[in-house]
Amino acid sequence: MNEDIVNYLNEIRRDFAGKPLNEDSVNKNPMEQYTLWFEEAVNAQLLDPYAMSITTVNSSGQPSTRIVYMRGIKDEGFIFYTNFNSGKGKDLEQNKKVALNFFWGELERQIRVEGEVVKVSDEDSDTYFAQRPRESQIRAWASSQSEELSNRSELEEKVIHFTDKFKGIDIPRPEQWGGYIVNPTKIEFWQGRPNRLHDRIVYTKNGNDWKQSRLSP
Repeated sequence: MNEDIVNYLNEIRRDFAGKPLNEDSVNKNPMEQYTLWFEEAVNAQLLDPYAMSITTVNSSGQPSTRIVYMRGIKDEGFIFYTNFNSGKGKDLEQNKKVALNFFWGELERQIRVEGEVVKVSDEDSDTYFAQRPRESQIRAWASSQSEELSNRSELEEKVIHFTDKFKGIDIPRPEQWGGYIVNPTKIEFWQGRPNRLHDRIVYTKNGNDWKQSRLSP
């Protein structure tokens, strides 16, 4: 490994100066607390505050993590859309447990989520798909997500094919494309603080209620 990189990783340090996160100041409902922090991230003009990592696990126990966009939020959880035949879609068919992470470095905050997914209704998927830009709708038809391509031209030819096929008409949602909602069972709010004495408030689902506690940094 490059020695300069090793030295950098060993020597780099920075302090945190985020505002306190106290039990008395947070909302009793973690979804409402998330909404508050998300609004603050939007108002701070962060780039892609709705970007989140999602980790799935396949049948052999291998975790896989990628960045996706959260495209909806309800009291029940966080919504994203994908191709059901993609790598993550296949993982979720076998194991519905997932982990999410929202990281907002400029605010020295992250939100960790653990839970299980269920598919959203066809009606919700149809509604969201109809709102997408036409180019994105074409892409959903053209891309067999996560499958091998012989070259880029193969993909571009599929785009041309479906552009011609749906010319002048509304584009229907592919049946292999739709949404999932992550129903959280655990949500942790992390706020960076000076001297690595970070604040960590975690909510754990207990029936229909949430138990709140503080974790050591």
